[in-house]
Amino acid sequence: MKYVWLVAGMILLAFGAQGVIRLVLDHGWTGVLGWLPGGFAGQLAGHLVLTAAGLALAGWSQRLPEPAKRQR
Repeated sequence: MKYVWLVAGMILLAFGAQGVIRLVLDHGWTGVLGWLPGGFAGQLAGHLVLTAAGLALAGWSQRLPEPAKRQR
């Protein structure tokens, strides 16, 4: 289960960081979070929250114990 959380965190991190970069470079691109209220600031905050959540989830999953090895 450790690796599932790690992959989920890395996906959120990549999605949020890419959204931040695209939004900063092209203010007209609203992307997936275009429905958020607040215009540019609201969308930027949403992408930053996704980035932070992905970073926290990936970091937390690194501290989980290693999965048990299978015995033959």
